[in-house]
Amino acid sequence: MENKKIILEEKTWNAKSFFFQWEWMLVVLLLLVHVFNGAVSPYYFSVDTFLSTPMSFLDQAFIVFPMMLVLISGNGNIDISVASIVALSSVIMGVSYNHGVPMSASIVLCFLTATLCGFINGSILVKFPELPAMIVTLSTQILYRGVAYIILENRAVGKFPSWFEYFGWGYVGPIPFIFLMFIICAVIYGIVIHKTSFGRSVYAVGNNRTAALYSGIKTNRLTLLIFTLTGFMSGFTALFLTSRMGSTRPNIASGYEMDIIAMAVLGGVSTDGGKGRIWGPVLAIFIIGYLEYGLGLLNQSAQVVMIIIGILLISSVLIQDIHIFGKHRVLPGRK
Repeated sequence: MENKKIILEEKTWNAKSFFFQWEWMLVVLLLLVHVFNGAVSPYYFSVDTFLSTPMSFLDQAFIVFPMMLVLISGNGNIDISVASIVALSSVIMGVSYNHGVPMSASIVLCFLTATLCGFINGSILVKFPELPAMIVTLSTQILYRGVAYIILENRAVGKFPSWFEYFGWGYVGPIPFIFLMFIICAVIYGIVIHKTSFGRSVYAVGNNRTAALYSGIKTNRLTLLIFTLTGFMSGFTALFLTSRMGSTRPNIASGYEMDIIAMAVLGGVSTDGGKGRIWGPVLAIFIIGYLEYGLGLLNQSAQVVMIIIGILLISSVLIQDIHIFGKHRVLPGRK
């Protein structure tokens, strides 16, 4: 019997494969956004601007991470109810505080409400797998926002304690508290998505749900957990957004779901499932956030912002699926 030789080949670094990644294109795009904003405002290039500006858009970024998991899990999964979950949990928090519940307990109610909404989404999808996630979350989007309007009608509630403002406007040294929390969440989700068996299971389900099921992955439990987690993170957005605004009403966070999905997709997360990396959405969050800030300096309407973001999304999908050297190649950002 001949001895089999096992040859271990050392992986060599390839400059082309390293630099030809979607994340590098996003880095270039982010630099172009900064150049544009600098041309609009002579005061833009300052440390204070770079640190304080994200306070206006990072509240919605917390949902981008679980939305990554939703999209990566495939099966056409998407959650367009997140903005309504933010509104409902914020309203519950504001109304409960104004009815005598301590602020700390009201914050807990905010997270419980958001988590319950996500759990309901996941439970429906698990119980009725034939229903598309888009239809289910579209229905709950209307439901949750409707409940918020029933509770508060068209009124606003506020008068929160002074310490509550810290979540939206506070600083830890020179760094905004919300920015610090964003970094912590990005690191945690990066580890969870890329370094844990849970993350590998999400990718496996997104690539081939049937094969993942037969390999022992509890796909229904995974779906339930992902949507519940999306609801829970919506509670963070509700907390920071309400703190920044100083009040709440049923129509807050309107349109957030589109920004959140746009940030994930622009970041290279495939809506077909099984593809996406954490750094892409992180960069896309700042691209869209700083772009909206720059367009705001020009007093551009929300419709113009939506058109530009739409063009960015279409371009990103097309560029990531271009033909290179005569062969169809999906860039590593879509792996």
